[in-house]
Amino acid sequence: MTEIADPPRSRRPLITSLEVLCVLLVLAAVFQSQVTALLDVPALRTGSTVFVAVCVQALPFLVLGVLVSGLIAAFVPPDALRRVLPAKAGAAVPVAGLAGVALPGCECASVPVARRLMQQGVAPAAALAFLLAAPAINPIVLVSTAVAFPGEPRMVLARFLGSLLTACAMGWLWARLGKAEWLAERALRRVEARSGGSRWVVFAESARHDLVEAGGFLVLGGLTSAAFNVLVPTEWLDSLAGQLVLGVLVMAVLAVVLALCSEADAFVVASMPGLPLIPKLVFLVVGPAVDLKLIALQSGAFGRGFAARFAPVTFVVAIACAVGVGAVLLGGS
Repeated sequence: MTEIADPPRSRRPLITSLEVLCVLLVLAAVFQSQVTALLDVPALRTGSTVFVAVCVQALPFLVLGVLVSGLIAAFVPPDALRRVLPAKAGAAVPVAGLAGVALPGCECASVPVARRLMQQGVAPAAALAFLLAAPAINPIVLVSTAVAFPGEPRMVLARFLGSLLTACAMGWLWARLGKAEWLAERALRRVEARSGGSRWVVFAESARHDLVEAGGFLVLGGLTSAAFNVLVPTEWLDSLAGQLVLGVLVMAVLAVVLALCSEADAFVVASMPGLPLIPKLVFLVVGPAVDLKLIALQSGAFGRGFAARFAPVTFVVAIACAVGVGAVLLGGS
């Protein structure tokens, strides 16, 4: 009788990431003085400070977003969300945009929630309008803007209207021109109501999955923002005083690459002396709608093809909306 050989067992790798991490930690401890001297460079210190600041600012709101996303997945039936919003995507867009007032977080929080809304059957146009509006028109952002510009109450209204108009315009554009194949399959994978099992288990698993996935892209966006802060001289900003058109363009690009949290960006731009109010408004409207960490998060949640199309159009629309609202409310300030 011929014996059947046992199938070969997959051998565990001799060296895994855990062993590599342990070796690196030991080497860092042994050669601490040499490593410190090597990294004690002003540019590296600045870059590391910016990187930590971006991640620390955004992480609490990212956690808030994934918690809200998990709660939606576990406790909100898909039919409930579809009943709240109007059936037509065009009418649902402004309703979803105004609903962004209810989520006190930054753009990191709105991405997982918007994806969960799509998975629950909400029209992508409405979910994207919520994604863009929530970080810019919630009460925390508006209060921080009022505190940062105590002598310019018009900035609060201008930011609210410019951001809401941007969100609605992008939602309507998607409803008219967007295609489902531009979105990754994972973003449209329907989440059905679960009859059995613990809802808290569903909540924990959904939140954990979203946090792990989005956290990596947040780090990528933070690294890019830190590199820009190190490589671009601060003297370049001083030359923008009194130049409206150039100021608008530069502040729009700056909002993308600095990737500031929407709760803190008003204090940063308010501290820039000599800059007209309209370029400052452009910074405040563009930043929550499209920045490096948001592009990275959108790539992870909706696919790189979506981000490659959505981010550039959002950038142009946000500038146009901010300049238009600023020209009406702020004049030539």
